[in-house]
Parts: sequence; C-alpha cells; structure tokens
Amino acid sequence: MLSHFIRLFYPETCASCQALLLHQEFVICTRCRHDLPQTLHHLQKDNEVVRKFYGRIPLVYGGALLYFHKKGAVQELIHHLKYKGQETIGTAIGHWHGAVLQRNFPSLYPDFIIPVPLHPRKQRQRGFNQVDSYADALAERLGIPCLRTLLVRQLYSKTQTKKSIVGRSEVVHEIFGLRNAEGFHHNHFLLVDDVITTGSTLEACARELLKIPGAKISIVCMAMSQ
Repeated sequence: MLSHFIRLFYPETCASCQALLLHQEFVICTRCRHDLPQTLHHLQKDNEVVRKFYGRIPLVYGGALLYFHKKGAVQELIHHLKYKGQETIGTAIGHWHGAVLQRNFPSLYPDFIIPVPLHPRKQRQRGFNQVDSYADALAERLGIPCLRTLLVRQLYSKTQTKKSIVGRSEVVHEIFGLRNAEGFHHNHFLLVDDVITTGSTLEACARELLKIPGAKISIVCMAMSQ
C-alpha cells in the first residue's frame, strides 16, 4: 500500500528513456528492453565471449547479455550504474540475464558466483562495487550463492576505461589473488563483470581461480564491447 502511495507522488521513470514506468515494470521500461542490443549469446555455444578466450582460459560457458556501443543506450545505463550509484540498474539487468540463463544455461550449474572485485581503496572511494548488484540478482535468480571472500584484488590501479589493449594487459598482471582457497577444490565458478572489452581482467581473475585444484570457470557480463 505504501509503495503505491509513494509511486503516486514520486513516479518511477525508465533509467534509459526517462518515460514513466508502468506498475509491473522495473527500472527499464519494456520498450527500452526491446530496443537494447541483445547479443543472444545464450543461443550460441561458440559465441564471441567464448571465442575471445580461446587459447587463454578454458570456459564451460561464456556470454554477455547486451552489446556496448560508444554513446549508446547500454553505455549510458552502465555509466549511471557505475558513476551515479544507480545500483538498481545492475539489479534489473541481473534479473533479466538470470532469467535468460535459467532457461538456456548448460546443465552443469556453477557452484558459486564471483563478482570481479574492486580494490578496497577503490570501493571506499566509489562507495560500492558496480558489479555487486548484478551478481546478487543473478545469484537470486539462479539460486547460486555469491562468494566475495575467495578472490581479492591485491593491487590498486587507476581506471582502465581509456587504456589501450596492451595497457590493460600490463595493468592486470598479478593484481588478483586468492584467500582461504583450501575448501573450494573441484568447484565451478561463475565470474561476473559489467563490460567485457579485451578480457584481460577476467582472464587474470580466471587464472587465479584455476590455481584451485579441479576448478572450472564460466563467465557472464552485463555487456560486451562491439
């Protein structure tokens, strides 16, 4: 009852087009969801994300929900999530992606979801990890626990947004590490991030997790640069 009253005086608007949301809509309106560029990776076993990691890391599954174009709607959504603290955008995309994966994910379900971690200093500066709301929504939808204590970011680095491919690869070297990994042998880890560009950060995370005996890796992201 209270939520209806609040929406009457403070109506919610779409995070993409700013149109008023209908009662059953959440964060992103139905029209914008339809118009956002979807990858359909869940329908392609040998998709762009999987191919990006050929010869780098073995994947059980890889995929992104949306395509990320410069000055496009997806970039704007993720910018609002990352730099304006609109974490409900991550939640909405996570539930959306989770529903897609629930219908199409390989039968071998992951044991844990692991969001790419921020360095504690960066997280204090920003106030949150922009991947967390997406990871939590995926975890809720898929019924898989979200694990934040195993993979840690050991070194602080400045934003990689404007770095070249070579620059990104150099930056991520030895940035990540494991903590108390002894109890996680023979587990399947689902690594999640916001946008996949070169894949260097995810590769570095996966290489650390693959140091655990019997570890398997899958990767999903909100979006992929195109």
